[in-house]
Amino acid sequence: MEFGMFVSWVVVGLLAGWLAGFVMKGGGYGLIGDLVLGLVGSIVGGWIFRALGVSAGGGLFPTVYVAFVGAVIVLVAQRKVWAHA
Repeated sequence: MEFGMFVSWVVVGLLAGWLAGFVMKGGGYGLIGDLVLGLVGSIVGGWIFRALGVSAGGGLFPTVYVAFVGAVIVLVAQRKVWAHA
């Protein structure tokens, strides 16, 4: 993986985390927490879309969408786990 590709992937994950924390009801986890969950979510979103055989296409907006969906899934899962702990 090229360095530029890695940096763009990290930026997309951070943006997705910020968006997911902003959109989700009940508050976020602070800027750093939302950004970290966004990075994890971008990986989860990419994995889910690939497993379903869905291609988001190229470009910034489809990539952010996939990462955003993954970040929301990670935020929901994290809230479910925290609620039971």
